[in-house]
Amino acid sequence: MIKKMCPGESEINIPAKNCYRMVILGSSKVGKTAIVSRFLNGRFEEQYTPTIEDFHRKFYSIRGEVYQLDILDTSGNHPFPAMRRLSILTGDVFILVFSLDNRDSFEEVQRLKQQIIETKSCLKNKTKENVDVPLVICGNKGDREFYREVQQHEIDLLVGDKNCAYFEISAKKNSQLDEMFQALFTMAKLPSEMSPDLHRKVSVQYCDILHKKSMKSKKIKDGGDAYGIVAPFARRPSVHSDLMYIREKAIGGGQAKDKERCVIS
Repeated sequence: MIKKMCPGESEINIPAKNCYRMVILGSSKVGKTAIVSRFLNGRFEEQYTPTIEDFHRKFYSIRGEVYQLDILDTSGNHPFPAMRRLSILTGDVFILVFSLDNRDSFEEVQRLKQQIIETKSCLKNKTKENVDVPLVICGNKGDREFYREVQQHEIDLLVGDKNCAYFEISAKKNSQLDEMFQALFTMAKLPSEMSPDLHRKVSVQYCDILHKKSMKSKKIKDGGDAYGIVAPFARRPSVHSDLMYIREKAIGGGQAKDKERCVIS
């Protein structure tokens, strides 16, 4: 069991099978952070700030089950290839983002997809053809169609796989994002309610709903029986913890038994 803490509350036990990491990869200035912002709080920031690496964590209570989703928003510059490889090794679901008005960013996504398949096939001791990685490719900035540099037939060739989907989105206009997240979680065999439009968002003050049995049978008004809480001060697990997690997955051939404890304060 994975133990977590909420402010002023007792520990929460989350089964390892309910803990996942979503990794967002792509070149700089393609809108990765904008997609994450839409996912977490429904907002879009006009001002661009380069991302080194941002880590977020979200808890869900869905039909009486508690889930943890870690979100890793990676740098587009990848100055440390080893850290990028570590991000891929620890990722469970992936979003690859390119900008429809930037051909170089599309070519970077081609390389990233190949790297993910090769890295995961080594970890799972499978051939590239048999590796199963839930992955969505996003062509962002669909609102800039006039400046388009990437054509649909090129995208079709890239997508190819049965476990890979493509969505033309606009983080700025909030177009097709909900559909994209639903498709990703469906591919990963995760509850569709993890998508931002299918659960009630509540603040961290209400984190007792994650561990009080009396709350699990109740429905929050207008929220059904699915709701999510963004952890305000989540910290990425240490490199050592990530390496141990990878080792356990490689030895066990599946989900690792434990992940590093995180205290939310």
